[in-house]
Amino acid sequence: MLTGYTIAILGGDARQLEVIRRLSEWDANLFLIGFDQLDHGFTGAKQVEMDEVEPSVLDAVILPVPGANAEGDVDTIFSNKLIRLTKEWIEKTPEHCLFFTGITNQFLIDVTTETKRKLVPLFDRDDVAIYNSVPTVEGTIMMAIQHTDFTIHSSKVVVLGLGRVGMSVARTFASLGANVKVGARKTEDLARAFEMGLETFSIHDLKDHSHDCEIVINTIPAQVVTASVIQNMPNRTLIIDLASKPGGTDFRYAEKRGIKALLAPGLPGIVAPKTAGNILANVITQILLEHLGEGSNA
Repeated sequence: MLTGYTIAILGGDARQLEVIRRLSEWDANLFLIGFDQLDHGFTGAKQVEMDEVEPSVLDAVILPVPGANAEGDVDTIFSNKLIRLTKEWIEKTPEHCLFFTGITNQFLIDVTTETKRKLVPLFDRDDVAIYNSVPTVEGTIMMAIQHTDFTIHSSKVVVLGLGRVGMSVARTFASLGANVKVGARKTEDLARAFEMGLETFSIHDLKDHSHDCEIVINTIPAQVVTASVIQNMPNRTLIIDLASKPGGTDFRYAEKRGIKALLAPGLPGIVAPKTAGNILANVITQILLEHLGEGSNA
Protein backbone atom coordinates (compact mmCIF):
# COMPACT_ATOMS: atom_id res chain seq x y z
CA MET A 1 0.00 0.00 0.00
CA LEU A 2 1.00 3.65 -0.48
CA THR A 3 -0.69 4.86 2.68
CA GLY A 4 1.01 8.04 3.88
CA TYR A 5 2.66 8.82 0.55
CA THR A 6 1.85 12.14 -1.08
CA ILE A 7 2.02 12.43 -4.85
CA ALA A 8 1.40 15.30 -7.27
CA ILE A 9 0.10 14.45 -10.74
CA LEU A 10 0.67 17.25 -13.25
CA GLY A 11 -1.50 17.38 -16.36
CA GLY A 12 -1.76 14.76 -19.05
CA ASP A 13 -4.42 12.94 -21.01
CA ALA A 14 -6.79 10.04 -20.41
CA ARG A 15 -3.89 7.76 -19.52
CA GLN A 16 -3.32 9.77 -16.35
CA LEU A 17 -6.84 8.95 -15.18
CA GLU A 18 -5.87 5.29 -14.90
CA VAL A 19 -2.73 6.26 -12.99
CA ILE A 20 -4.84 8.39 -10.62
CA ARG A 21 -7.33 5.56 -10.17
CA ARG A 22 -4.63 3.02 -9.36
CA LEU A 23 -2.75 5.24 -6.91
CA SER A 24 -6.02 6.16 -5.24
CA GLU A 25 -6.82 2.47 -4.80
CA TRP A 26 -3.41 2.04 -3.19
CA ASP A 27 -4.36 4.74 -0.65
CA ALA A 28 -1.89 7.46 -1.73
CA ASN A 29 -2.64 11.13 -1.01
CA LEU A 30 -2.97 12.76 -4.41
CA PHE A 31 -2.78 16.36 -5.59
CA LEU A 32 -4.19 16.73 -9.12
CA ILE A 33 -2.84 19.78 -10.93
CA GLY A 34 -4.38 20.65 -14.29
CA PHE A 35 -7.57 18.65 -13.85
CA ASP A 36 -10.05 21.44 -13.08
CA GLN A 37 -12.25 20.44 -16.06
CA LEU A 38 -12.42 16.84 -14.99
CA ASP A 39 -16.09 15.94 -14.50
CA HIS A 40 -15.57 13.38 -11.76
CA GLY A 41 -13.47 13.08 -8.65
CA PHE A 42 -11.33 10.40 -7.05
CA THR A 43 -11.33 9.35 -3.42
CA GLY A 44 -8.26 10.72 -1.66
CA ALA A 45 -7.44 13.12 -4.51
CA LYS A 46 -7.62 16.91 -4.40
CA GLN A 47 -7.87 19.08 -7.50
CA VAL A 48 -5.61 22.07 -6.85
CA GLU A 49 -3.57 24.79 -8.55
CA MET A 50 0.22 24.56 -8.78
CA ASP A 51 0.75 27.31 -6.20
CA GLU A 52 -1.58 25.58 -3.74
CA VAL A 53 0.73 22.59 -3.34
CA GLU A 54 3.51 22.60 -0.77
CA PRO A 55 6.37 20.81 -2.56
CA SER A 56 8.08 19.84 0.70
CA VAL A 57 5.40 17.22 1.45
CA LEU A 58 5.70 15.37 -1.87
CA ASP A 59 7.17 11.91 -2.26
CA ALA A 60 6.70 11.82 -6.03
CA VAL A 61 5.69 14.00 -8.97
CA ILE A 62 4.14 12.39 -12.04
CA LEU A 63 4.32 14.24 -15.34
CA PRO A 64 2.34 13.25 -18.44
CA VAL A 65 3.85 11.03 -21.12
CA PRO A 66 5.28 13.97 -23.15
CA GLY A 67 6.84 15.38 -19.97
CA ALA A 68 7.47 19.13 -20.18
CA ASN A 69 8.70 21.37 -22.97
CA ALA A 70 11.96 23.32 -22.99
CA GLU A 71 10.41 26.02 -20.77
CA GLY A 72 8.98 23.53 -18.30
CA ASP A 73 5.37 23.86 -19.49
CA VAL A 74 3.22 20.77 -19.01
CA ASP A 75 0.31 19.94 -21.33
CA THR A 76 -3.08 18.77 -20.13
CA ILE A 77 -6.39 18.14 -21.88
CA PHE A 78 -8.31 18.73 -18.66
CA SER A 79 -7.47 22.42 -18.14
CA ASN A 80 -6.75 25.61 -20.04
CA LYS A 81 -4.48 26.94 -17.30
CA LEU A 82 -0.70 27.06 -17.59
CA ILE A 83 1.23 24.45 -15.63
CA ARG A 84 4.93 25.22 -15.39
CA LEU A 85 7.57 23.15 -13.67
CA THR A 86 10.50 25.24 -12.43
CA LYS A 87 13.85 24.58 -10.82
CA GLU A 88 12.80 26.67 -7.82
CA TRP A 89 9.70 24.53 -7.29
CA ILE A 90 11.63 21.28 -7.63
CA GLU A 91 14.25 22.46 -5.12
CA LYS A 92 11.51 22.69 -2.49
CA THR A 93 10.68 18.98 -2.77
CA PRO A 94 12.36 16.47 -0.43
CA GLU A 95 15.59 14.89 -1.69
CA HIS A 96 13.91 11.49 -1.95
CA CYS A 97 11.13 12.83 -4.22
CA LEU A 98 10.90 10.93 -7.52
CA PHE A 99 9.97 12.63 -10.80
CA PHE A 100 8.22 10.40 -13.34
CA THR A 101 7.87 11.26 -17.02
CA GLY A 102 7.04 9.24 -20.10
CA ILE A 103 9.56 10.89 -22.41
CA THR A 104 12.44 13.00 -21.18
CA ASN A 105 14.24 15.96 -22.74
CA GLN A 106 17.21 18.19 -21.98
CA PHE A 107 15.18 20.52 -19.76
CA LEU A 108 14.04 17.69 -17.48
CA ILE A 109 17.49 16.11 -17.42
CA ASP A 110 19.16 19.41 -16.57
CA VAL A 111 16.68 20.59 -13.93
CA THR A 112 16.62 17.26 -12.06
CA THR A 113 20.40 16.91 -12.27
CA GLU A 114 20.93 20.42 -10.90
CA THR A 115 18.49 19.81 -8.04
CA LYS A 116 19.80 16.27 -7.42
CA ARG A 117 16.37 14.70 -7.84
CA LYS A 118 15.82 11.32 -9.46
CA LEU A 119 14.15 11.41 -12.88
CA VAL A 120 12.40 8.24 -14.06
CA PRO A 121 11.77 8.24 -17.86
CA LEU A 122 9.22 5.46 -18.10
CA PHE A 123 9.43 5.01 -21.86
CA ASP A 124 13.15 4.27 -21.58
CA ARG A 125 12.24 1.05 -19.79
CA ASP A 126 12.03 -2.11 -21.88
CA ASP A 127 8.94 -3.39 -20.07
CA VAL A 128 6.92 -0.21 -20.67
CA ALA A 129 7.97 0.04 -24.32
CA ILE A 130 7.17 -3.61 -25.02
CA TYR A 131 3.77 -3.47 -23.30
CA ASN A 132 3.01 -0.23 -25.16
CA SER A 133 3.91 -1.79 -28.49
CA VAL A 134 0.63 -3.75 -28.37
CA PRO A 135 -1.75 -0.73 -28.52
CA THR A 136 0.75 1.00 -30.83
CA VAL A 137 0.49 -1.83 -33.34
CA GLU A 138 -3.29 -1.90 -33.09
CA GLY A 139 -3.41 1.84 -33.71
CA THR A 140 -1.07 1.50 -36.68
CA ILE A 141 -3.31 -1.16 -38.21
CA MET A 142 -6.31 1.12 -37.66
CA MET A 143 -4.57 4.00 -39.45
CA ALA A 144 -3.46 1.78 -42.31
CA ILE A 145 -7.02 0.60 -42.86
CA GLN A 146 -8.52 4.09 -42.56
CA HIS A 147 -6.13 5.75 -45.00
CA THR A 148 -5.78 3.17 -47.78
CA ASP A 149 -8.12 1.63 -50.33
CA PHE A 150 -6.40 -1.76 -50.41
CA THR A 151 -6.01 -4.61 -47.93
CA ILE A 152 -3.04 -5.04 -45.63
CA HIS A 153 -2.90 -8.62 -46.87
CA SER A 154 -0.54 -8.79 -49.89
CA SER A 155 0.40 -5.10 -49.54
CA LYS A 156 4.03 -4.03 -49.71
CA VAL A 157 5.04 -2.69 -46.31
CA VAL A 158 8.37 -1.18 -45.29
CA VAL A 159 9.13 -1.00 -41.56
CA LEU A 160 12.00 1.24 -40.53
CA GLY A 161 13.74 0.33 -37.31
CA LEU A 162 13.55 -2.97 -35.45
CA GLY A 163 13.46 -1.74 -31.89
CA ARG A 164 10.79 -2.74 -29.40
CA VAL A 165 7.98 -1.13 -31.42
CA GLY A 166 9.39 -1.89 -34.85
CA MET A 167 9.69 -5.58 -34.10
CA SER A 168 6.06 -5.81 -33.00
CA VAL A 169 4.87 -3.82 -36.04
CA ALA A 170 6.87 -5.93 -38.49
CA ARG A 171 5.75 -9.22 -36.95
CA THR A 172 2.07 -8.24 -36.84
CA PHE A 173 1.85 -6.86 -40.38
CA ALA A 174 3.60 -9.97 -41.66
CA SER A 175 1.11 -12.16 -39.78
CA LEU A 176 -1.70 -10.26 -41.52
CA GLY A 177 -0.29 -11.34 -44.86
CA ALA A 178 1.65 -8.20 -45.82
CA ASN A 179 4.93 -8.46 -47.70
CA VAL A 180 7.17 -6.83 -45.11
CA LYS A 181 10.65 -5.43 -45.63
CA VAL A 182 12.64 -4.19 -42.66
CA GLY A 183 15.21 -1.42 -42.90
CA ALA A 184 17.63 -0.97 -40.00
CA ARG A 185 21.10 0.33 -39.22
CA LYS A 186 22.38 -2.35 -36.85
CA THR A 187 23.54 -5.65 -38.30
CA GLU A 188 22.03 -7.51 -35.33
CA ASP A 189 18.62 -6.00 -36.12
CA LEU A 190 18.91 -7.09 -39.73
CA ALA A 191 19.89 -10.57 -38.55
CA ARG A 192 16.85 -10.71 -36.25
CA ALA A 193 14.52 -9.62 -39.06
CA PHE A 194 16.02 -12.28 -41.30
CA GLU A 195 15.44 -14.87 -38.56
CA MET A 196 11.79 -13.70 -38.47
CA GLY A 197 11.51 -14.58 -42.15
CA LEU A 198 11.40 -10.99 -43.36
CA GLU A 199 13.25 -9.33 -46.20
CA THR A 200 15.88 -6.88 -44.94
CA PHE A 201 18.00 -3.97 -46.13
CA SER A 202 20.32 -1.37 -44.65
CA ILE A 203 18.58 1.91 -43.82
CA HIS A 204 21.22 3.62 -45.95
CA ASP A 205 19.72 1.87 -48.99
CA LEU A 206 16.14 2.98 -48.25
CA LYS A 207 15.88 4.98 -51.48
CA ASP A 208 16.43 1.78 -53.47
CA HIS A 209 13.59 0.03 -51.63
CA SER A 210 10.96 2.76 -51.70
CA HIS A 211 10.03 2.68 -55.39
CA ASP A 212 7.25 0.11 -55.00
CA CYS A 213 6.22 0.40 -51.33
CA GLU A 214 2.58 0.96 -50.42
CA ILE A 215 2.91 1.58 -46.68
CA VAL A 216 5.99 2.89 -44.89
CA ILE A 217 6.02 2.67 -41.09
CA ASN A 218 8.85 4.57 -39.43
CA THR A 219 9.92 4.05 -35.82
CA ILE A 220 13.33 5.77 -36.01
CA PRO A 221 13.50 9.19 -34.23
CA ALA A 222 15.74 10.74 -36.88
CA GLN A 223 14.95 12.00 -40.37
CA VAL A 224 15.36 8.90 -42.48
CA VAL A 225 12.37 9.33 -44.81
CA THR A 226 14.00 12.21 -46.63
CA ALA A 227 12.94 14.15 -49.71
CA SER A 228 15.08 11.93 -51.95
CA VAL A 229 13.42 8.82 -50.51
CA ILE A 230 9.92 10.29 -50.87
CA GLN A 231 10.67 11.38 -54.42
CA ASN A 232 11.12 7.73 -55.32
CA MET A 233 7.80 6.59 -53.81
CA PRO A 234 4.56 5.96 -55.71
CA ASN A 235 1.90 8.63 -55.12
CA ARG A 236 -0.36 6.08 -53.43
CA THR A 237 2.17 5.35 -50.64
CA LEU A 238 1.01 5.93 -47.07
CA ILE A 239 3.64 6.96 -44.51
CA ILE A 240 2.86 6.33 -40.82
CA ASP A 241 5.53 7.87 -38.60
CA LEU A 242 5.49 6.44 -35.06
CA ALA A 243 8.66 8.19 -33.90
CA SER A 244 8.47 10.88 -31.23
CA LYS A 245 8.06 14.46 -32.44
CA PRO A 246 9.12 15.78 -34.90
CA GLY A 247 9.27 12.30 -36.41
CA GLY A 248 11.61 10.96 -39.03
CA THR A 249 9.83 12.12 -42.19
CA ASP A 250 10.13 15.17 -44.41
CA PHE A 251 6.43 16.01 -44.07
CA ARG A 252 6.74 19.20 -46.10
CA TYR A 253 8.03 17.39 -49.15
CA ALA A 254 5.57 14.53 -48.72
CA GLU A 255 2.72 17.03 -48.85
CA LYS A 256 4.25 18.69 -51.90
CA ARG A 257 4.37 15.32 -53.66
CA GLY A 258 0.80 14.52 -52.66
CA ILE A 259 1.84 11.59 -50.49
CA LYS A 260 -0.12 11.14 -47.27
CA ALA A 261 2.27 11.20 -44.31
CA LEU A 262 0.89 10.93 -40.79
CA LEU A 263 2.82 11.70 -37.62
CA ALA A 264 1.37 9.40 -34.97
CA PRO A 265 3.34 9.43 -31.71
CA GLY A 266 1.46 8.47 -28.56
CA LEU A 267 -0.91 6.06 -30.30
CA PRO A 268 -1.53 4.03 -27.11
CA GLY A 269 -3.03 7.10 -25.45
CA ILE A 270 -5.32 7.64 -28.44
CA VAL A 271 -6.53 4.15 -29.30
CA ALA A 272 -6.38 2.47 -25.88
CA PRO A 273 -5.91 5.03 -23.07
CA LYS A 274 -7.23 2.65 -20.42
CA THR A 275 -4.74 -0.08 -21.32
CA ALA A 276 -1.90 2.42 -21.79
CA GLY A 277 -2.73 4.06 -18.47
CA ASN A 278 -2.75 0.72 -16.69
CA ILE A 279 0.69 -0.07 -18.10
CA LEU A 280 2.04 3.17 -16.65
CA ALA A 281 0.19 2.70 -13.37
CA ASN A 282 1.62 -0.79 -12.87
CA VAL A 283 5.19 0.35 -13.38
CA ILE A 284 4.85 3.55 -11.34
CA THR A 285 3.31 1.66 -8.43
CA GLN A 286 6.08 -0.94 -8.56
CA ILE A 287 8.80 1.73 -8.55
CA LEU A 288 7.15 3.66 -5.72
CA LEU A 289 6.89 0.55 -3.57
CA GLU A 290 10.53 -0.33 -4.27
CA HIS A 291 12.12 3.09 -3.82
CA LEU A 292 9.99 5.45 -1.81
CA GLY A 293 10.49 3.36 1.29
CA GLU A 294 13.97 4.85 1.41
CA GLY A 295 12.48 8.34 1.94
CA SER A 296 11.00 10.08 4.91
CA ASN A 297 7.88 7.91 5.00
CA ALA A 298 9.75 4.63 5.38
